[in-house]
Amino acid sequence: MTSFFGFISPGPLVFQLGPFALRWYGLLIALAVLVGLGMATRLARARGLDPALVGDLLPLMVLGAVIGARLYYVVLEWRQYSADWLGALAIWRGGIAIHGALLGGTLTVLLYCRWRRQRFWPLLDVLVPAVALGQAIGRWGNFFNSEAFGLPTNLPWKLTIPAANRPPEFYDALYFHPTFLYESLWNLGVCALLLLLFRAGLRGRIRLPAGALSCVYLMAYSSGRVWIEALRLDPLCLAGLPPDCSGGLRMAQLMSLLLIGLGACGMWWLYGRRQPLPDPSGVLR
Repeated sequence: MTSFFGFISPGPLVFQLGPFALRWYGLLIALAVLVGLGMATRLARARGLDPALVGDLLPLMVLGAVIGARLYYVVLEWRQYSADWLGALAIWRGGIAIHGALLGGTLTVLLYCRWRRQRFWPLLDVLVPAVALGQAIGRWGNFFNSEAFGLPTNLPWKLTIPAANRPPEFYDALYFHPTFLYESLWNLGVCALLLLLFRAGLRGRIRLPAGALSCVYLMAYSSGRVWIEALRLDPLCLAGLPPDCSGGLRMAQLMSLLLIGLGACGMWWLYGRRQPLPDPSGVLR
């Protein structure tokens, strides 16, 4: 079984009762949603938004994120599903991608704001700290599934992976980089940074126009993903590259670089062009 700092993973299942199985990954995602709901609701209230907006949006955003995460993965791994397109619907077998979740979730927020006649950026700004915290919690599902680990290592915080879960070329290796932990800790740092900026903006210590927190999230999270992805042994690759992505950027790295550039352009637009602060209520006038 997977072990880390003496903590041994019990495996992917919390328990199974007949056909019903509760998995650690699902339990952690549910926990991340509940914790994120509490945080985003408090931030919305502090920013003058109706907290009910967050409660109504969250189930839709989670659904949009799951659909986006699966669709993104299937498109990039279509060679795996081209002969079994029904298998593309079997999300319980694994195969989701965080960048697809971000795209799907963001599109859901945009459509929700159009429907409820709310401003998009103020609402997204109160969601991104909760998203970062949710990612930090959800990443521990990779530990219980013995997946999303990195290259072999003998560092003190090495991760033990069972032989059945190791790539064939690393079958003789025992210890690997716990990349799930790196991303979890990085996301906690991103969440803390966003909360500090949010509070500083509320107290008038910094000028924080709507959209700034979302841009910071894009740049901060993506900066970590670039180097963490370089360690992972299960990358999604660009078309034409071998399964280990040798000789080119991994898809997650390319997407991260694009998001860093998008966040930087957004910050230039907000601060370089000196855009006026929006109505803090977020309601369209």
